Amino acid sequence: MSSRKELANAIRALSMDAVQQANSGHPGAPMGMADIAEVLWRDFLQHNPTNPQWANRDRFVLSNGHGSMLIYSLLHLTGYDLGIEDLKQFRQLHSRTPGHPEYGYAPGVETTTGPLGQGITNAVGMALAEKVLAAQFNRPGHEVVDHFTYAFMGDGCLMEGISHEACSLAGTLGLGKLIAFWDDNGISIDGEVEGWFSDDTPKRFEAYGWHVIPAVDGHDSEAIRAAIEAARAETGKPTLICTKTVIGYGSPNKSGSHDCHGAPLGVEEISAARDFLGWTHAPFEVPAEIYQAWDAKRAGAEAESAWEAKFAAYAEAHPQLAAEFQRRMASELPEGWSDHADAYIAELQASANKVATRKASQDCLNAFGPLLPELLGGSADLTPSNLTNWSGSKSVTAEDASGNYLHYGVREFGMSAIMNGIALHGGFKPYGATFLMFMEYARNAVRMAALMKQPTIFVYTHDSIGLGEDGPTHQPVEQVATLRLTPNLSTWRPCDAVESAVAWRYAVESTEVPTALIFSRQGLEPMARNEQTLANVAKGGYVLKDSVGKPELILIATGSEVELVMKAAAELEAAGKAVRVVSMPATDVFDAQDAAYKESVLPSDVTNRIAVEALIADYWYKYVGLDGRIIGMTSFGESAPAGELFKLFGFTVENIVDTANEMLNG
Repeated sequence: MSSRKELANAIRALSMDAVQQANSGHPGAPMGMADIAEVLWRDFLQHNPTNPQWANRDRFVLSNGHGSMLIYSLLHLTGYDLGIEDLKQFRQLHSRTPGHPEYGYAPGVETTTGPLGQGITNAVGMALAEKVLAAQFNRPGHEVVDHFTYAFMGDGCLMEGISHEACSLAGTLGLGKLIAFWDDNGISIDGEVEGWFSDDTPKRFEAYGWHVIPAVDGHDSEAIRAAIEAARAETGKPTLICTKTVIGYGSPNKSGSHDCHGAPLGVEEISAARDFLGWTHAPFEVPAEIYQAWDAKRAGAEAESAWEAKFAAYAEAHPQLAAEFQRRMASELPEGWSDHADAYIAELQASANKVATRKASQDCLNAFGPLLPELLGGSADLTPSNLTNWSGSKSVTAEDASGNYLHYGVREFGMSAIMNGIALHGGFKPYGATFLMFMEYARNAVRMAALMKQPTIFVYTHDSIGLGEDGPTHQPVEQVATLRLTPNLSTWRPCDAVESAVAWRYAVESTEVPTALIFSRQGLEPMARNEQTLANVAKGGYVLKDSVGKPELILIATGSEVELVMKAAAELEAAGKAVRVVSMPATDVFDAQDAAYKESVLPSDVTNRIAVEALIADYWYKYVGLDGRIIGMTSFGESAPAGELFKLFGFTVENIVDTANEMLNG
């Protein structure tokens, strides 16, 4: 029988061989954490390599994602569909083993990690999802939601500010099924971290309300095992296991140094490491007995089978709950959803009330929420301003996690990455809000949602200089353009309650891309639409008002500026001009329509076009062309009432009319 050291050495050998073959990568972390990984994955981790999506599996997150060969080695050794040839293609084009773990490439990779700190934050989201789902579905004698979330993290993850945000909240919410391992090796790219990272990390996590297990020898299997058992026994608090390791363990000349952090060891050093470890096998060669000791397929199938038997008993005792659990984990919308959404949107069009779109958003939640128990909302300490709560909202707390609303505190970045973790876990449609300006704090988490194609819903209110007196620090200018330019992200800036409802419907129905919903602070006038126009709102851009004959001018706008261009169009028509108004709440959705539809909205032979948006101007050239005009922002805002700002920066009916006449008469 292979010893634990031999089993861990298989990780070390595969890691250093793959990095060497790629001539690129990070061998230090996989070699240093191999002993911890061996104990966790072979003695504790509940997973089934033949069904990586098993609902009740433990989640494993490698937050220090640069050490990606650690997770690839583990997946390969335990029997996932990740062969030795995949490991040989590490960091190569179109391989299943990219430089950092990428969600959707290799089975068993639960999230994309690389930007340090986001992995542990995703893990907080996963553990939070488990706790809330368990509180909502488990019943006495029937614990069908019962799994752990494990995360590995390095010094860099702990230095990143997002780890403070997420781990603080995890302690407050008592996420007892979250167990994090700190790889305390004292090394980062620049060298020994004591010169720039001298925190008392155990005390820091104790202050967060975590259960802390300090000073664990990360190369002592029995000490690691005892620490994990103690962590699993503490159900009221998340646990930090502080593991002291040697980076690059096994490399006789480079271990313990930043030299092995992010570069291949080299042929000579790998040979020396093989001698040091007693690993006599050729590169990428693993003996059959080691594969056999690592293979988790049989144990995983048995664990899943046992859970299925538990779920069958649960379904017999609580058939409606069981059916609802299966629906939510399959990301299926409830029966009648489409008819319900259609009816609500038609009702809004008929009622035609002036309302701020942030309020229209809250009305949507009240209309859709009762049909969507999977909604798990929240705000970064701006609930009364974002209006993200609704009549059915119930706060999630450490003591009672059965609710559906999270108070994230002033943690925009943490909130956004936690929502990504919730989405990755499954069973929920997470949404969370802040002011649009403070999307900047969360920018990289939004990007990660798009990169992973997770249907996270980002709600942003106070959407332009129209928020007024708070001034340029709070007035977004360039943020919507940034969101629109992000691949795999749908961005909606609705002009009234109807467009807001269509935007919310899109976000709810999305399964493969995140959505950014951009809402106003100020009240917006309702727009008149006929049946066909109403249907076209969902296409992202549509003719809101057309000229009698062929248009000689097209006005394009979004959000609060649609009202302005409609008034300007009326004045121009009164002067004999043929004007079309295009509302474009979601440019990405419009861009995805077929060429015939886009041509019908923006005919190529009508070159007189003006785009109006109280945000950065340059984005709109793609729709108006170089000969078109844009009334937009080319600077930051000012502190003043919204009406004065709109006049100062040219967002007035008069300026739109003057610009149009200049274009048409020029």
